[in-house]
Amino acid sequence: MSPDDIVILKRAPMRYFPAFFNFANRPVFVVGDGELAARKIRLLAKASPLINIFSVSEGSLVEQEFGADYVCFRRDLRKADLEFHPGLIFIAVEDEKILKDAVALAKRARIPVNVVDRPELCDFVVPSIIERGDVAIGISTGGAAPVLSRRLREKIESLLPARLGELVSFVKDRRPRIADRIALRDRRGFYERLLSSPISEAVLDGDMKSAEAGFEAALDADTPLPGSIHIVGAGPGDPELLTLKALRVMQEADVVLFDNLVSDAVLDLVRRDAERVYVGKRRADHSMSQSEIGERMISLAKEGKRVVRLKGGDPFIFGRGGEELDQIKAAGLAANVVPGITAATGCASSASVPLTHRGVSQAVSFVTAYAGEGGAPDIDWQALARLRHTLVVYMGVSRAGEVSANMIAGGRAASTPVAVIEKGTTDEQRILKTTLSAMPGDMLAANITGPAVLIIGEVADFADGAGLIQLSQQTELAA
Repeated sequence: MSPDDIVILKRAPMRYFPAFFNFANRPVFVVGDGELAARKIRLLAKASPLINIFSVSEGSLVEQEFGADYVCFRRDLRKADLEFHPGLIFIAVEDEKILKDAVALAKRARIPVNVVDRPELCDFVVPSIIERGDVAIGISTGGAAPVLSRRLREKIESLLPARLGELVSFVKDRRPRIADRIALRDRRGFYERLLSSPISEAVLDGDMKSAEAGFEAALDADTPLPGSIHIVGAGPGDPELLTLKALRVMQEADVVLFDNLVSDAVLDLVRRDAERVYVGKRRADHSMSQSEIGERMISLAKEGKRVVRLKGGDPFIFGRGGEELDQIKAAGLAANVVPGITAATGCASSASVPLTHRGVSQAVSFVTAYAGEGGAPDIDWQALARLRHTLVVYMGVSRAGEVSANMIAGGRAASTPVAVIEKGTTDEQRILKTTLSAMPGDMLAANITGPAVLIIGEVADFADGAGLIQLSQQTELAA
């Protein structure tokens, strides 16, 4: 290969260099008195500059909102004004002559200028900004697609904790003490462990008392920073139904313990280099006992790991989250519980079933048909049958016959509508509409294997949506 055959690919240069400037108590000019100018002034005000506003009409929006705080000139920008050496000039006027004259003045004086919605005239652009106290993130497309910048900002903002700024302040205020107690060679590692420890979690949760106590202990060189445990509800299966906090802790985890009720789509959102531990938790498929799961979480946390116990639905609704929390507390550790959308509400919404509905059902009860170790739960089916409101049965696929018989024996009409929602909220969702008496046979004919919830009551008649199985289809499936 000769030198002539070599092609050097150059990266496209950045059109704008991203930087953050301190304009506190420095002059900044704004030309314009409409809503666009007002938006710039509101944004600028957060940086505490000395704002001078030009081309302001009497009684205009800008004069009414900012006249008491900033100098407003009822005239256009002049050359003499530039002797005050403004750091930046923002132009937000529709009058083309005023705009061009102001741009020309700024260019001749070599003062950076930004013209709203005119990127070809701009020396700099204002990015879409995310603020969390001292944390500032700017997103820009160089003026090419401002709407895209805003959409990217919304996506990033949804991932950032609301109290992130408070965490920055917490660390900043303690830097002198860290410098005094932690050797320079160990300081970076200390900060990294601090920001991934329960101390930072406590700050983000607003528990400053626990954060301060943890920090005091962490300053002791003989006390290693502890790990953390989060018991997290993964929701019914659709990853878009995760809470923002659930997503954040999943992406910060070192180890994730999950069961079969957690969908693959949700697991795909776990931090890629996190260790994943399957713990079973399906009928006749327990790769770990409940006690062993708790012991594993405790052991990992004591090693300093960030542990996430990921559970389908909500951890505290038939998820045994309370048992795990008790075991963790008994070991002298703390755990954070992150709620999730439980299967009853998630699946019902996905199948267009209102669990309560005026004139139809004024209440709803959640029960489980499985009590562990193959036993039946201690439920007063007769009392539930008399209530005549919506009943949602969890883990009822294998006991559909018992549920049907018990409810009918308790006085609930055999013709009571039932909706069986299998793998609700996922692409594999199936909805079976049946009646209380026909439910066991129809579930068998439709090959319902679960996970599924049984919704019993008049509201089940509303069931509709993706995966709806017609009775004719059930007959074909059984054939």
